[in-house]
Amino acid sequence: MSAVADDRAQLPVLIVGGGFSGTLLAINIARQGVPVVLFERDQAALAKGLAFGTRRPEHLLNVRAANMSAFPDDPGHFLRWMGFSDADQCNRFVPRLAYGQYLREVLINSLGQTRRPLHVRADDVVDLVETAQGVDAVLADGRVVAGRTAVLALGHCLPRLPAPLAMLPPPLAWADPWHPEALAGLRPDDRVVLVGTGLTAIDLILSLDRSGHRGPIVALSRRGLVPRAHLPSGPDVAQVPAPTARSTALVGAVRRRAAQVGWRLAIDELRPHTQALWRAHDARAQASFLRHLRPFWDVHRHRLAPEIGARLDALQAEGRLRFVAGRLVDASVDADAAVLHWRPRGSNAIATLAAARVINCIGPEGDIAQARQPLIQALLGRGAMRADVHRLGLDVDPQWRVIGHAGQANPRIHAVGPLTKGIAWEMIAVPDIRQQVWALARLLAGVATL
Repeated sequence: MSAVADDRAQLPVLIVGGGFSGTLLAINIARQGVPVVLFERDQAALAKGLAFGTRRPEHLLNVRAANMSAFPDDPGHFLRWMGFSDADQCNRFVPRLAYGQYLREVLINSLGQTRRPLHVRADDVVDLVETAQGVDAVLADGRVVAGRTAVLALGHCLPRLPAPLAMLPPPLAWADPWHPEALAGLRPDDRVVLVGTGLTAIDLILSLDRSGHRGPIVALSRRGLVPRAHLPSGPDVAQVPAPTARSTALVGAVRRRAAQVGWRLAIDELRPHTQALWRAHDARAQASFLRHLRPFWDVHRHRLAPEIGARLDALQAEGRLRFVAGRLVDASVDADAAVLHWRPRGSNAIATLAAARVINCIGPEGDIAQARQPLIQALLGRGAMRADVHRLGLDVDPQWRVIGHAGQANPRIHAVGPLTKGIAWEMIAVPDIRQQVWALARLLAGVATL
């Protein structure tokens, strides 16, 4: 081994971002005997990230407890931590805050049990610079931390207000639904408009309901589609061969299967094959899916706990909640209210809706060119990485190495988690990220290939 290679082997893997993806990757790498430095500037988010950092007990996991282990080689790990043993407990959808505590405890235990050092630093990484030995993390205060390779685990980029709402100021409108002031100062009978009808909107509806809000809630999206609910008990999903059909033929095959076994089981059977199916289609076919089928896929694939589905039904029956389909046209301010003009789906007429609060629930920003993090802007600016073709995140290769503007994969900078949706499509749920970071950890430790 050369002196440079020997020196590089002693350097740690640098992981930027200490939410779920980064934390679990750090733990898995340390388990392989490789030193790790995990950077997370927001220590309150350490190990939890956005999804599991909630303090609201009404925000439940949308995956059953039985499938929430942090480790693919120990599927019962989370169940043991929760003290669950019987089938009823395994089918539960536990609060996300409990899962956040689980992840934090797993990290703390790993800090003292792994064979090689795992360090956590509350520093802000503003650049990654390649060196002869590997890569340097440049910190906001000018210090440098040397590593053998780096991994971007930055999670989701912050959301932006849709263009028709851009002129609305806070507190009338909030781009970030998780901002601590997003629901502050509302009167109990105020009307609230949520732009988006997916899982984020559901979280906001539940929080308003739990806080005692009794005013009307209107959730608006182009199609007005709402996530479906899980069944009370999990289906027994047998392994099935990967579908051979593609494009519209694949859609037809799934529909026929749904008619035979029910839509939930038909979708669940695709789970092990989803990433391979995505990669088997060219960019044009993927773009067609995103344009025409994505909203329908999302509401069937990413489901609600049964009790949440029942609560939404009750709120609609009481007249306190409406899901509507349409397109925003523009918005203005009238006294202390936001006035939205929107076109109901299937109509040419313009409707008006006044609200005391408008909250963006469309989801995180996918176009990394719009991201405000200095690290992303630095790497983009000098061509060290680029957006994927659909602008869902970063362009990466099958080994999760970032691809630069010249089209070459960088062997020293990888990415994990939601940033890699462009190549993986399904990369936001725990089961998918769990498998991704487990495999990448083994690759970086030199004990496996992808």
